Amino acid sequence: MKVTLSDTARRFIALFEEETEATAHDCLVFDDRVVFLVAAGDMATAIGPGGRTVQSVERQLGRSVELVEDADTPEAFVASALAPAAVRHVTLSRQNDTVAYVEVAEADRGVAIGASGKTIDTARELARRHYDIDDIQLT
Repeated sequence: MKVTLSDTARRFIALFEEETEATAHDCLVFDDRVVFLVAAGDMATAIGPGGRTVQSVERQLGRSVELVEDADTPEAFVASALAPAAVRHVTLSRQNDTVAYVEVAEADRGVAIGASGKTIDTARELARRHYDIDDIQLT
């Protein structure tokens, strides 16, 4: 799927890639935070030793930075987007809409949802943008 980036997102990706030497495939910009979709295998590079690299990006942007690692399949992508929640299984249902049903340990439901629903909302937006998934439901 082709993702359209705003000028702000493009600038933030350029800064992120220059600072971290990791590849970002997407960027969601919110008032208080920025979410980067990092190429599979680039997460450690993006974070840096002791988190110093991502902290430098946070300082330059003046916002908190969240990282999501890209994946090759929609199921793996949804699981990655809900990290650090322990996802047991993802099932895609393609009927009128495409819905990802995600089995998460009861103890990790709050982690998968996030404060004020931020984690699951971010996962839904990224899944929609990259895999045409209309919704993510926890089971």
